Amino acid sequence: MPWLELTLDIEAALAEDLSDALLAEGAQSVWIGGTEGEHRVLGALLPASVDPRALLARASAAAGAPRAAEPRVRRVEDRDWVRETQSQFEPIRVADRLWVVPTWHEPPAEGIAIRLDPGLAFGTGSHPTTRLVLAWVAALGTAGRRVLDYGCGSGILAIAAAKLGAARVDAVDIDPEALAATSTNARANGIEVHAFEPERLPPGAYDIVVANILAQPLIVLAPLLAARTRARGRLALAGILAEQAADVAGAYEADFDIHVSAHGEGWVLLEGTRR
Repeated sequence: MPWLELTLDIEAALAEDLSDALLAEGAQSVWIGGTEGEHRVLGALLPASVDPRALLARASAAAGAPRAAEPRVRRVEDRDWVRETQSQFEPIRVADRLWVVPTWHEPPAEGIAIRLDPGLAFGTGSHPTTRLVLAWVAALGTAGRRVLDYGCGSGILAIAAAKLGAARVDAVDIDPEALAATSTNARANGIEVHAFEPERLPPGAYDIVVANILAQPLIVLAPLLAARTRARGRLALAGILAEQAADVAGAYEADFDIHVSAHGEGWVLLEGTRR
């Protein structure tokens, strides 16, 4: 059966959201090329029966992305698409000790491997905000600590914390699919992560709280995340554009000593210590 291959250049910050939207609109598979700079090449395999530009327009609207650049479209004949899609993804080194490794690759001989397949759910280590938090967690260390990942998505941050030796890791998301993905991915990595809907999270405070969401939800969540962070506990916030950092920090500064501690590709990481 013939297919259509659609590729386009896109801002790095929009690539993951648009790839998710393309899958929701009926793309057979998607891939993101390039890991440096401010732009990516986004590709999608589509059934030959669809209008690729109309599908892209719907996906762009669903992702809240600006009108996408004119895509490149070519007709391709049927091949082993699973193998060819897999070949697009290699292990990603996300911190000194941490790698994100697709399940069809062997883990590196040294370091800690998080086994996670691209495209399965909400965060695969390729987005700069995820890499910022992973690098922070790896540098801080989690050994013997209680960790909360609020807005867990695929569970990648929670899994990293557990693999780095956390005593307990809890993960929260409002999306049931994200909770299921987190639990599945944790089992695949041979570690334990407790996944909860927000209202079911047991009482208690944590040594480390991480939240990689978006600026406005992080502002709204400030009182809740402050209450969940123990005195002298550590906080990391991501999903924040550089120009949004002051507003987000302002929502937390009554309870935390907080500052921008890292940045990448227009995104920043806010790091705080609970007073």
